[in-house]
Amino acid sequence: MTIFSRFTSLKRTAFFSGMTAIAVICAPAHAQETPDTTGWFSKTLTQTKSRLDNIVDNGDMEVYLSGYAYHGRHTYTEERIRELNEKAWGLGGGRTIRNADGNDESLYLLAIRDSHWRPQIMAGYAYEWIWNVPKTPVEVGAGYTAMLVSRQDYFGGFPFPLALPVVSLGVKGAKLMGSYVPRLSSNKGNGDVWLIFARFEVK
Repeated sequence: MTIFSRFTSLKRTAFFSGMTAIAVICAPAHAQETPDTTGWFSKTLTQTKSRLDNIVDNGDMEVYLSGYAYHGRHTYTEERIRELNEKAWGLGGGRTIRNADGNDESLYLLAIRDSHWRPQIMAGYAYEWIWNVPKTPVEVGAGYTAMLVSRQDYFGGFPFPLALPVVSLGVKGAKLMGSYVPRLSSNKGNGDVWLIFARFEVK
């Protein structure tokens, strides 16, 4: 029995409530369009929950390993970089399904050590468009992730929503991945961070 299949009904409902709030806006729409817009929001919630259920029930289980956070050298001074943690060690788990369009949809939970050596917890949904390198098993992916993030230096650790780009390179069951946090203002010393991590399928 897997970790996800051990969710109690209450935990599962809470999990999907958070993920639905994120994915309902960000997930690509696959439903057939109809002229009847009555109950659109309710239908969208139902379709999104069905999508997330499918990932949990049929997706491949994976392990996430985080290891490095690169801070832009044009955004942070050398002195500031020496004060920051770039060894963003972390561990997580999730599920990914290859959908009918040949693209990847994922749900994940990942905890890392942030730039200030404090815990950072992320739970979210990711969508990647996948391109195969001809005559090889290698795949290139690019897409986005929409997540809830908990950091001690933002809102006292209360989870807040965040959407970021995500890229990947590897084979279907093992990929090197990256996500980028852009600069949040014209002031130096914020954002411009690449998080590098790996994702491995667990048979």
